[in-house]
Amino acid sequence: MMSSGTLPLAEAARLQQAPSFDLMLKPVGPRCNLGCSYCYYIGKAALYGGRQQRMSTEVLETAVRSYLDATEAPEPLFVWHGGEPLLAGMDFFGRAIEFQRRYSGGRRIRNAIQTNGTLLTPEWASFLRENRFLVGISIDGPKDLHERYRGPCFSKVMEGLKLLQDNGVEFNTLTTVNRASEGRGKEVYGFLKEAGSRYMQFLPVVEYLSPESRRPAAWSVSAEGFGRFMTDIFDDWVRHDVGSCFVQLFDSTLAAWCGQNAAVCTLGRSCQPTAVVEHNGDVYACDHCVSPSSKLGSVLQEPLKEMMARDDVTRFALGKYASLPQRCMRCGYLPACHGECPRHRDPETGISALCGGYRLFFDHTARAFDRMRDLLMQGRAPGKIMLDFP
Repeated sequence: MMSSGTLPLAEAARLQQAPSFDLMLKPVGPRCNLGCSYCYYIGKAALYGGRQQRMSTEVLETAVRSYLDATEAPEPLFVWHGGEPLLAGMDFFGRAIEFQRRYSGGRRIRNAIQTNGTLLTPEWASFLRENRFLVGISIDGPKDLHERYRGPCFSKVMEGLKLLQDNGVEFNTLTTVNRASEGRGKEVYGFLKEAGSRYMQFLPVVEYLSPESRRPAAWSVSAEGFGRFMTDIFDDWVRHDVGSCFVQLFDSTLAAWCGQNAAVCTLGRSCQPTAVVEHNGDVYACDHCVSPSSKLGSVLQEPLKEMMARDDVTRFALGKYASLPQRCMRCGYLPACHGECPRHRDPETGISALCGGYRLFFDHTARAFDRMRDLLMQGRAPGKIMLDFP
């Protein structure tokens, strides 16, 4: 790997051109039927007085129209998140589909929804299939691990997952890597494969008791624990599953090895601006930066295109790279992680709390990614690498 000390001009120019941004909608804000210990979003209910939030039809229609007016994407993507978005009800999403069709200009619309899976029913499964939703299921592994910080809900999640499979709904899995996960990477990976997942995201949990203390919460994964969790999965994947199972971190790392920007924002050169529309129409530029000081405005008062074109949004996106310390700039793995997510960085050193884990992972997998990059350059499938790892 080669390091790069400056933000590529093409990247800076892209961010300063006409706004291109993703959209995430929070139909019930942080409201959820579970109370996961490590949830970073549940505390946001205090911003709205802890009330039972639900997006109004006015906010929904305005947000849909505003985004479709702003984006030139041939297949615009709507991401529905929470909290637990299914709490908004099927009628709500039916109206969303109607508004999308009304304002799409004939374009095909894509929808993705992240759910804990406990509220899925045969009716929901049929609706999601018929409207071609990609469903993300949050599941942390076998029962004891899944319920460690989520409470007794494993059986309902597995029932929901089976409903999706039986009804032909496209899905992927999102798995948190927390303190209890450490040392169980291969086991979790095997569990997810057996459950039918072929597209996997692994999200490291890094939360603090308070922003001031920077003391990790009891459920936060250690840097080494995260690194070893992912290397254990990689060792199994590279021998058996290249081309048949897709792990977001592995895909992003291979992209970096090939000189491409990572698809996942935490490892990208810059923060990819995302218009996050809360249940009441408030707009933010990042799902992890929802606070009064970072609010851009309201979708009811200003078009998304104008809000996302502001200089402060560009500065936010570029700030990820511009604020990197010299230690990161000198690191050979800079093109693979770009300092990771700014919210994980130590305020004094600027180094990510997960730096050691990513370095462990890149050290361990570098030879394999070199080989996969070479295979791609030869016009051959990366899966051929499995012949090198009997």
